[in-house]
Amino acid sequence: MNLSQRYGLSKGPVAAALLVLVFLALFLIVPVATVFYTAFVNSDGSLTFGHFMAFFNQPLMQEAFFNSLYVAGWSSLIASLIAVPLAYFTVRFEFRGALIIQTLGILPLIMPPFVGAVAMQLIFGRSGSVNLLLGEWFGINLPLMEGLNSVIFVESLHYFPFILMNLVVSLRAIDGSMEEAAFNLGSRGFRLFRRIIFPLALPGYVAGTSLVFIKVFDDLGTPLVLGATNMLAPQAYLRITQVGLEDPLGYVISVIIIAFSIAALWLSARVLKGKDYSTLQKGGGSIQKRKLGKGESVLAYSWIFLVLLLVLSPHIGVLLLSFASVWSFAPLPDGYTLAHYNAVFEDSSGMIANTLLYCGLAAGIDVILGTAIAYLLLRTRLPARHWLDWFASAALAIPGIVLAIGLLRTFRGVEIPFTGEMLTSSWILIMIAYSVRRLPYALRSCVAALQQINVSLEEAAQSMGANRWRTIKRVVVPLMVGGMLAGFVTSFITAAVELSATIMLVTRESQAPMSYGIYLYMQSPSGRGPGAALGVLAVLAVAIGTYASHLLIERTTARQRPAHAESELPELKTS
Repeated sequence: MNLSQRYGLSKGPVAAALLVLVFLALFLIVPVATVFYTAFVNSDGSLTFGHFMAFFNQPLMQEAFFNSLYVAGWSSLIASLIAVPLAYFTVRFEFRGALIIQTLGILPLIMPPFVGAVAMQLIFGRSGSVNLLLGEWFGINLPLMEGLNSVIFVESLHYFPFILMNLVVSLRAIDGSMEEAAFNLGSRGFRLFRRIIFPLALPGYVAGTSLVFIKVFDDLGTPLVLGATNMLAPQAYLRITQVGLEDPLGYVISVIIIAFSIAALWLSARVLKGKDYSTLQKGGGSIQKRKLGKGESVLAYSWIFLVLLLVLSPHIGVLLLSFASVWSFAPLPDGYTLAHYNAVFEDSSGMIANTLLYCGLAAGIDVILGTAIAYLLLRTRLPARHWLDWFASAALAIPGIVLAIGLLRTFRGVEIPFTGEMLTSSWILIMIAYSVRRLPYALRSCVAALQQINVSLEEAAQSMGANRWRTIKRVVVPLMVGGMLAGFVTSFITAAVELSATIMLVTRESQAPMSYGIYLYMQSPSGRGPGAALGVLAVLAVAIGTYASHLLIERTTARQRPAHAESELPELKTS
């Protein structure tokens, strides 16, 4: 008895599963395995730990290792100091515009940190707007944008929303009766927060903090833009690009980055292991909001305004820089112009076109793969089908630079059929890297969409004579289209600002997408204006895409699926 007969499967699902597995194996599993293999073998193929010993014996590599830990740790701490009070105040107290405040607090995620890094130097640098004013008024200077401090400052302002979002959800889930009982027993103020509220919200905080640590630890673009190359990710990039693909230290660094990403996730789970954070009443009264007095309201709103002004300063700085004719040693630009936008549309139209091409194709592949995996996962009994979901989702834990190094190593010497061009020097590999990196986003949208479709609708279609393929085409896909479009948009907008993999895979300027173009512009003072203008366009594209994604999800949720499906069924029979 073959596999199809044993599990009641037709050849279609089996073929689809094999195609998905081949894609994941070729472009994710094998490249990452190649990175690990190269880090542990000599040139003759024998097993060795000598590459790791060589890494830790080099002072520069030791410095890069500890600097990455230092930056990731401090960024997580500062992000916590921003996010925890903001989440607690907006959930615990009655605020007008609390939802707007929380939304503005999430906006930093829309813009990649490397885009606003140069603008942050103009605002908070030694001769930036803030220090010029502080020096004139108080005679002080804050070293916020010097050395590793600049990376910590930029990264913490960018990634704190991960903690904010997770903590808000956890705080809202706390049963209000627990707080009330503690309050009646005399617990007040900070003691109440420290002993009752924060411990119950700890799962959300730990989840958000571990994400911040991982993102900062493997970030490449921000340290490069700020000139902080004495960190792990920049050193991996420099070793591979300057020494070559044969240099083992680049692979050792990649393995260390993955190991610490996995360790951060393991440690976050270990912290919560064996502890109960559940409430007695599921769906019970949430944490009670307290009204603020007039004086308290003034202080609270003033603090929140300052925090939001701080975390939105990269956006403000990029916008000002994109219009600035001259901005140097002054709190604000000396003049304003549209020349930077004209330069972008004249000189960088190819970058915009490349972004649309690469990200559009990558998002299309992701939707096709996401839909196939979702269907195999939820609608078949294929053995080990969950492995497809796990392999696809594992791309989230693989840093872009590690995947890019693995792809370059795996496909070196491979030619594209009928063209004679090497795959490693083609834009096709950039597009493939985007699709692998963003597949988990489309997959989650497709799985969520299919979970909301009752299987009885498909059974009804098949009872009317439709085969499996026709049922998928005429019932399943039309009902999933909202989730598929949301997955497409999410994959597209996140790929549009991908730099870590891009910077490794672009071999000539004609291939450059917008993210790489921003990086190139920001390398020289004369290019900062056009770079900021290109950054503004990228942020607008992401913002519009994010809004479109949410709109599609809402419309899909509101749609009356049963009525729609029933209207399709007679057509299936007659056609």
